[in-house]
Amino acid sequence: MQLDEIISNFDYLEEWEDRYRYLIELGRTLEVLPEGAYTEENKVRGCASQVWLETKRVKDADGKLILLFRGDSDAHIVRGLVALVLALYSDHTPAEILATDAMPLFEKLGLAAHLTPQRANGLRAMVDRIKSEAQASPS
Repeated sequence: MQLDEIISNFDYLEEWEDRYRYLIELGRTLEVLPEGAYTEENKVRGCASQVWLETKRVKDADGKLILLFRGDSDAHIVRGLVALVLALYSDHTPAEILATDAMPLFEKLGLAAHLTPQRANGLRAMVDRIKSEAQASPS
């Protein structure tokens, strides 16, 4: 799902219970990871729930390096947060990823104020993992 559509849908939902349901629905849109992706290498450290992020490096039509991310979690709301983070960062160059601060988005959506401290820490761990993947990628 596109990030603009997610933001628009969040703006439409006023109650936090509805927003949590929407996050769960977002999680259901994630592509199923292949069995081989559930490895220790892909596991995100710092999340209370189990979260896996798989990174694929590809060249676009202009020969620029693009990072594609896929992810999953064993918790419904966290799967939705994975979907949100992937909508923000997947299919971008390492430089674009490193230049994108997720906090303004999380604040705009109200996530910073409505997530438990454990989920907020997990969300930061996902972003940190994606940024470290971008940092480790050749420019």
